[in-house]
Amino acid sequence: MRLCAGEASVGELADPFDMALPSFMKHVHVLELSGLVQSEKSGRVRTCRLSPDALVGAEDWFQQQRAIWEARLDRFEAYVMKLKKERAAAKRPSKTTSKTTKRKGTE
Repeated sequence: MRLCAGEASVGELADPFDMALPSFMKHVHVLELSGLVQSEKSGRVRTCRLSPDALVGAEDWFQQQRAIWEARLDRFEAYVMKLKKERAAAKRPSKTTSKTTKRKGTE
């Protein structure tokens, strides 16, 4: 989230995490390889920035997945509502039940 506000040094980015700087640099390297982050070294300071264009592909994928899951959840909701109606109908007494049920001992 920090890089959303602008460029930051690796030290600034690593500060909130309880890990050694070399380990953190491995994570930065993976982000660089994926194209999500760019970094440049100036003297002893490595500065990182987001590459928002690289996020377009991920955003498209998320939108597709959202559409798929919303459709699935809509179908699931319709199924659950159908089951509720069926169970409610099964609990109601049938209209065809005879009102002239014979009582014990009246035969």
